Amino acid sequence: MNITPVVLTFNEDRNIENTLSSLRWASRIVVVDSGSTDNTAKLAHSFSNVDWFVRKFDTHKAQWTYAIHQTSIETDYVLALDADMRPTVEFQHEVEAFLKNAKFDGARIAFEYRVLGRPLIGSIYPAQTRLFRKNKVQIAQPGHSQEFVVAGNVYRFRSRLIHEDLKPFSRWLKNQISYAALEASRIRSHPRTGVKDWLRSVGLAPPIVGAVSYIRAGGPLRPAAAKAYAWERLIFEAILARMLAERAQEAVPQRVEPDGSVLEEVCNSRP
Repeated sequence: MNITPVVLTFNEDRNIENTLSSLRWASRIVVVDSGSTDNTAKLAHSFSNVDWFVRKFDTHKAQWTYAIHQTSIETDYVLALDADMRPTVEFQHEVEAFLKNAKFDGARIAFEYRVLGRPLIGSIYPAQTRLFRKNKVQIAQPGHSQEFVVAGNVYRFRSRLIHEDLKPFSRWLKNQISYAALEASRIRSHPRTGVKDWLRSVGLAPPIVGAVSYIRAGGPLRPAAAKAYAWERLIFEAILARMLAERAQEAVPQRVEPDGSVLEEVCNSRP
């Protein structure tokens, strides 16, 4: 198959085995690790089709640029995955059909979001470009994470990628604080670039996003999972709203760790 899955990892022993098991169809998987100290490396090396690379993390954009262009990928296409994403059998079949049609340079793929082991009916997580020709992709980082941009014909997949993070809530919360700091920096640099950022700036996003997330997740049809998902989204927006409420006058340079944590967050002085 003319496609190489690429996975970024950092202390992902809760997720990596499920992800790599779903990619057994690939002749080669590129895993770029940021210096894991758990069992991620051991689990990854148990798969014969994995090529393991280690690179110190600086930014998502730089890490993905290295993973795609400096790991000797010979296939035309790359499937870019986070360690908590995995394809289904239906996705594999659609990929085979996609590769037979040479007119597409990339593909946007939606997600089946899972919380507490249950698939949500929907989520606020948008479809993303995750499959592309490696020589046609541009990698940007407008916020806390990367964005893959393809200038060419883009296909929209009917099947989805499963998005399920099995790491503990404490790790999730730590990451959200770091992501919110990066989002706050972006919004301060480009204030009110859209309705969502405006709602965040005026402090209205937490209840609105929480309510929309609960409804999209399935509400009473997915009682526990929908409530957990809504609380996750509300908590992130509340953290971000609190950061944006501070009157920033100067920022301390940030250093982002491989798991997204910021050692030196944007610090604001108050009069």
